[in-house]
Amino acid sequence: MTTELQPSKLGTKEHWDKVYSEELTNFEEIGDEGEIWFGEESIEKMVDWCLMHVPSLSNPAVLEVGSGNGALLFALAEAGYSQKLLIGIDYSDDAVKLSTKISATRNATEIMFSVCDFLQEDPSPLSSLEHSKVPSCWDLVLDKGTYDAIALGSKDRSGRSPAGAYPHRLCRLLKPGGLFLITSCNFTEEELKSSFITEETGLQYHSRIQHPTFSFGGRSGSIVSSVAFKKPL
Repeated sequence: MTTELQPSKLGTKEHWDKVYSEELTNFEEIGDEGEIWFGEESIEKMVDWCLMHVPSLSNPAVLEVGSGNGALLFALAEAGYSQKLLIGIDYSDDAVKLSTKISATRNATEIMFSVCDFLQEDPSPLSSLEHSKVPSCWDLVLDKGTYDAIALGSKDRSGRSPAGAYPHRLCRLLKPGGLFLITSCNFTEEELKSSFITEETGLQYHSRIQHPTFSFGGRSGSIVSSVAFKKPL
C-alpha cells in the first residue's frame, strides 16, 4: 500500500518556476548554483551505484527526470560518463536555463538539458544515438525527488494522483535490460516497489542503496530511500 499524499505547492509547476527563477538570478549575480536536493551525499551514493551497475565504459545513454540545476549529471560527467550521452529534462524553463549556464562553468557543455513535461512528452532524442528516436532508448533513467514532487500534485476528478501515470511513462523509455534508479524522501522502499513493480510495467526489483538509518518507537528507517528497478530483456 502506497502512502496517499495530500496536494501541496511543492507539486505545482508555479512553485518550481518561482524557485528556479530565483536560483537563476542568484547564479547570474553571485555564482550560487542553488540547492542540491537531498544533499551532496545522495549524489555521491547514486553515482557510486551507477559506477557499479552501469559503468561508464559501457557508454550508457542516461536520462535524468527532473534534472533541476544539473548537479547529478555534472557528477556523472566528472565520474567519466560521456557528456554526449547524458540528458536532463525538467518542466521548468528556468531550471533548464540554470543548468545550461552552470554547464558552461563546469566544462560540461555537451550535456543536453531540455524543457520537457515527463508525464506528457517524450524527451528529445540524442543526436549521438543512432536509434534514439525510439522512446525506449535509455540504458539508465534517474530520479532524485521528482516522483516525490509529482505525487504532491493536484488529484484529478476521480481522486487519482498524477504520480499514477509515472511508472508507465518511465517504463516505455527504458531499453529492455535498462535500469531505473530512484531516490525518494516521501516513500519507503516497499512503497516504491509497490508502485513500480506491477503487471503493467513488468519491472523487476534490482537493488537498493543503503542510507543512514534512525530508530524511533522501536522501529528503524531511513530519511530517504533509493531503489533500482530493471526492465526485463
